[in-house]
Amino acid sequence: MSPIVSDIRIRQAQPLITPWVLASEMPINDSQAELVAQSREAIAASLRGDDPRLVVIVGPCSVHDPAALMDFARRLHEHVASLGDALLPVLRVYFEKPRTVVGWKGLINDPDLDGSFHINKGLRLAREVLRDVASLGLPAASEFLDTTFGQYYADLVSFGAIGARTVESQIHRELASGLSMPVGFKNATNGDVGVAIDAIRSAGHSHWFPSLTREGTPAILQSAGNRDSYLILRGGKATGTNYDSASVQAAAVAMAKAELEPGIIVDCSHGNSEKNPARQATIVADLCDQIEQGQSALRGIMLESHIVGGNQAIGPRDSLTYGQSITDACLALDDTLPLLDNLAAAVRRTRL
Repeated sequence: MSPIVSDIRIRQAQPLITPWVLASEMPINDSQAELVAQSREAIAASLRGDDPRLVVIVGPCSVHDPAALMDFARRLHEHVASLGDALLPVLRVYFEKPRTVVGWKGLINDPDLDGSFHINKGLRLAREVLRDVASLGLPAASEFLDTTFGQYYADLVSFGAIGARTVESQIHRELASGLSMPVGFKNATNGDVGVAIDAIRSAGHSHWFPSLTREGTPAILQSAGNRDSYLILRGGKATGTNYDSASVQAAAVAMAKAELEPGIIVDCSHGNSEKNPARQATIVADLCDQIEQGQSALRGIMLESHIVGGNQAIGPRDSLTYGQSITDACLALDDTLPLLDNLAAAVRRTRL
């Protein structure tokens, strides 16, 4: 008798809903589809430099409570209604969290926050959240970590991100080449910007790669290439922060040298804030100065913000503080809204 050599470390398998079935259960309606299509083009136009508005991607580090996210979204949407001439607001809606070793992997992987890993439930929740956000009238941004999950909800995403841990991954570059929305590539965790520029160049080309169709069938897909790919500066462990004027200018020069449109988004959190959410305000002040000094390559920012500032340890839902992050610490929404006013004022003074 031959020894068992397949799946010897797989404990169990569960059926996974297909993207087509999920979309059939929770279809995108005409108004939601129109919001996504128009916001994708508007975001791309801003990041290309064809629209003077600044893209501002604002929201929690990750979604763990959809109700709190929607409370945040409604307050954000109400506040930015008067800033639309200068800012293009996008809600940060991140469902997946890369972990250095282990930890909570996000709403899709573990929607009940208890290690039960009800992934089908998580996918339904993710799609429901994105439909609600679109119905509110806000575009959504999300990071693509798992290379197949996007098929379940990418039709409701207006801006995609490839994170610092996956920017060197060939399969994520291939994935980005086929995504239907503008994509931002973060510099590597050590601060290396060159790998992100390489990723942008790669994503601009056509690729063949294995994936799933929307019907859930394994297939080899050919992408057209995604020319709407841009750079996100997020600081790094080795190089330190990179939001300052010299760093932004150096990145713009490097992109131009690579024959890329120098569209740059600054992530005010992560390495740039050195994990201190309050520093995001200092960074925004610096970015306002850069805008007023004529830095045309600075076309977007990212802010990690939630209803309540800081963060908390994960635990049972009924023990958690409502509207506070369970992953990275965030800036309180009340402290975030004035920063958006300042950014709008800087854009109005110099770009409009």
